[in-house]
Formats: sequence, structure tokens, C-alpha cells
Amino acid sequence: MDHDFSLILTFVGGLAAALLFGLIARKLHLSPLVGYLLAGVVVGPYSPGFVADSHTVEQFAELGVILLMFGVGLHFHLKDLIAVQKVAVPGAVVQISVATVLGVLVGWMFGWSAISGLVFGMAISVASTVVLTRVLEDNQNLHTPGGHVALGWLVVFTILLLVLIPAVMEARQSGAGDWGGILSELGWMFVKLALLVALTLFAGKKVIPLVLRYVARTGARDLFTLAVLVIALGVAVCSAEFFGASMVLGAFLAGMVVGQSDFCARAAAEAMLMRDAFAVLFFVSVGMMFDPMSVGDCWPLALATLGVVMIGKPLAAYVVVRCLRRPVPLVLSVSVALAQVGEFSFILAGIGLMYNILPPDANQAIILAAVV
Repeated sequence: MDHDFSLILTFVGGLAAALLFGLIARKLHLSPLVGYLLAGVVVGPYSPGFVADSHTVEQFAELGVILLMFGVGLHFHLKDLIAVQKVAVPGAVVQISVATVLGVLVGWMFGWSAISGLVFGMAISVASTVVLTRVLEDNQNLHTPGGHVALGWLVVFTILLLVLIPAVMEARQSGAGDWGGILSELGWMFVKLALLVALTLFAGKKVIPLVLRYVARTGARDLFTLAVLVIALGVAVCSAEFFGASMVLGAFLAGMVVGQSDFCARAAAEAMLMRDAFAVLFFVSVGMMFDPMSVGDCWPLALATLGVVMIGKPLAAYVVVRCLRRPVPLVLSVSVALAQVGEFSFILAGIGLMYNILPPDANQAIILAAVV
């Protein structure tokens, strides 16, 4: 009987390449993340030799992002988000606005329409939760004031875009592309988001700890691990299926609920091994999307994108946090932490390509900016 080993080959090949290039990067005193990205380029469709299945890697990567955000939620309580709201909320709004305007200007320079520039600007305005969390953890800054502000800023930022983009696209797809249709979709999205938050943080606060307590009493470690995975992935899937929200947002909320229970440390330990393995595949998947041959054609756009990401966004963050009279070390740490793009940038760019709003060069420029 013939067997299809494509999933196993993709999983093993991707991890093996990540291990090899991660070790090389470490020997060169670079972050292992650089090695993981290079591994993706090597096993991607634009390089000779072994080619990993991109769709399989993307699904593995999605699992990694979900588990990573579940882990972030475990250690980032609601009180932490409330504590930084005076910086995170205005900062997120200003940065979205500045980056979007800069994106429109870049689009105008390359002869794009206003809507193309708008989508491009929103795509490059997003920073990566995966990259930010890994870098903060590696440098032991996740639980510092700067780490809390940067992460809270990014959470608010992500929620705003995850509400705005689907609403605009739904209105566009349904033909109600006027402001009335967009505002109606926005209102409905905010209602669903409020229901999701209420059910997860308040109803889930009573149910989830009871389930974990019952499973823990069995004394079976594998059952507790399964319970943690089911909660993280189950809430994530339900968020997408029933509320139209991101699975990443649902996983983050589930982590916040578990983090307030007596099982926070144990749940984090059980989820960590799988989280790290699948999160590595996220960076591999980013590298796989990069076509080295496209650099010669799209380098002016890539340079303009890097200018917005590495200069425009940090400057906007610096000005906002400085105007709020925060200390200089906090201002600098937040500004630098947000000078990158990530998973939601690819999602938004993919939506733009699907609706023929963005040209293909825009996607390659965003990927190149993410790699740099």
C-alpha cells in the first residue's frame, strides 16, 4: 500500500533546515530567527533541491502563532493591559494613521490608486506579535514596563486592524462600499468582538478553571496537556467560526483566562515545547515566501517600505510616547520594538492580492521588509 509522507517530510525537513541554519546563525552571534528565515528560503519553492509544501507549513505556522499568543496571554493579564492603556490606545491609533498615510504616499510614488496605498499602508503598519514576543523573551524584557507597553500597544493595534479590515472587505464584497455600509459592518464587528471578549473573559473565567481543576485531579499529565491544547485551539477556532474574529485573538483571550487561574505555570510548561516547535515553522514559512530573484525588480519599492517600517513607524511611536511624558528608556524600547512587520502584514497583503488591490511587487516588498 502506498503512503503519502508529504506532511511528515515537510515537518521534518522544515525543522531540520531550521536547526541547521539556526545553529549557524548562533555561531555567527546572530539571533536564531535569522537562521530560521534563511532555512525557509532554502526549502522554499524559489530555491533548488528539497521543496517543502507551503500550505502545510502555513498551517503548522498558524498553530505556532496560536500557541505563542496563548502563552503571551498566560503572562499578560487584563490589569496589565488596563495599566498601559493611556499609552497603548493613543499610540496604536497614531501609528496606524501615520503608517497608513506613508503607505498612501509610497503608493502614489509608484502610480497606485488611493485604495491600494491605503491597504499597503495598513499592512506595513502592523508589527509581528511573534517576533516581538520572541525578542522580548530572549532579552528577558517581556515583563518589564517597556515590554508591557510594547505588547499592550500591539494588542490594541492588532484588535483595531482585525476589526477594521474585515469590515471594509465585507462591505466591499457585498456591494455596500459606501460609508454607510462600512460603518454598519464596523458596528456589527464591534458587537461580535464585545460578545467574544465577554464570553471568554467572564464566562470562561468560571468554566475553564473548573475544567482544568477536574482534569488535574486525575493525576494524568497527558490529559492535562490535552486539556490545555483543547482550550487554546478550541477558543481560537470558535473565535473565527462564530464571531468572525482572528484565531490569534481568541487564543490570546484564552491565555488571559487561564493565566488568572491557579494553573498558569503548569499550563505554560505543558504548552511551551509544542509552541516553540511550531513557532519556528512560522519563520520558516516567511522565508519560503521570499523570492530572491524579485529583489532586482522591486528594490525601489522594498527600500521605500523599509523606510516606512524602520524609520517612519519608530519615529511616530517615539513622538507619541515622548508627548505622553514617559521616560526616555521606555520611549526608545517601545520605538525599536515596533520597527518590524509580521504575520498580519502577510494576511492583509494576501487580502489585497485576492481582491486585485495590490500588485504582486507589494507582497514581495513586504516579505523583504519582514526578513530584514
